[in-house]
Amino acid sequence: MTPPHFDVTPQKERGVFNFLSRQLFFTPEPVTGVSLAGKTAIVTGSNAGVGLEVSRQLLDLGLSKLIMAVRNEDKGHAASANLPKGRDGKATIEVWKLGLASYDSIVAFAQRAATLERMDIAVMNAGLVMAKTALNESTGHDETIQVNYISTALLTVLLLPVAKAKRPAQGGIASRITLTSSDVATWTPFKEKTKNPLLPAFDTPGGKPTDRMMVSKLLGQFFLAELAKRVPPSAVVINYATPGMVHDSQFNREIDGTFGGKIAFVFIRRIGYTSLVAARHITDAIVKHGEESHGQYLSTQKLKPMAPIIYSDVGKEISER
Repeated sequence: MTPPHFDVTPQKERGVFNFLSRQLFFTPEPVTGVSLAGKTAIVTGSNAGVGLEVSRQLLDLGLSKLIMAVRNEDKGHAASANLPKGRDGKATIEVWKLGLASYDSIVAFAQRAATLERMDIAVMNAGLVMAKTALNESTGHDETIQVNYISTALLTVLLLPVAKAKRPAQGGIASRITLTSSDVATWTPFKEKTKNPLLPAFDTPGGKPTDRMMVSKLLGQFFLAELAKRVPPSAVVINYATPGMVHDSQFNREIDGTFGGKIAFVFIRRIGYTSLVAARHITDAIVKHGEESHGQYLSTQKLKPMAPIIYSDVGKEISER
């Protein structure tokens, strides 16, 4: 894959200096000047953290219908009860069950999405990082790879025909699908990259949980780059955005109680965004960027390069497997 023109090289973008500079000196601007009146959005992982704040921000832009896709419906309903506060209360908010650890749940969710009158926006935000590596009981894959990559990719693909079908009801305007990425996608050593087939290489015990999370986000970049070659932006605009490092999200809930997690939290608390601020990155990617962002990665509210391996010969070979 040949990288478009960026204001920074992939190698420099992944560097620690650039990462720290972004976290310490860049604050994303609130998204304004956009009306989402009459539009419908799906946000996965929306009962807490960045997903909840993205939901708030979309409602603040006048969104008419919000589908909160959550694993735990009770927590989803509790979160949804607070969303209308301070707003005009005209938006419809629904809580739908979505368990990314289950293919049946994903398929059922996509089928239900097909019943919507329109699907202007879909935000693939749900994800996890685990304290210990574990295998998914139904698929046999590493749980982090399963949820963050395989299941997210599957749901995205299943929503493509939904987006196509809803386009006439949206006045001919293509749907937007934004996947939540992470800066750490560029940091993994990706030792499994020579394995063929690739996915079974992660299905063995002993891997580091944090590296599994990093790899899952890198695989998401490979997926997006390949998907964009096959799906034109005239059909659906798909991009990938990082919220940056976040200190008050529940994404790290599995590791926050560990010794290493407690040490890391001190650092994250110092430089991390709040979920409210971090969510501006995602909201910006959804509503402020058009076809030029199709198949691209966004950071600091701009198009930025993905991990260097994506643009390499090795990356091309991995993508073609």
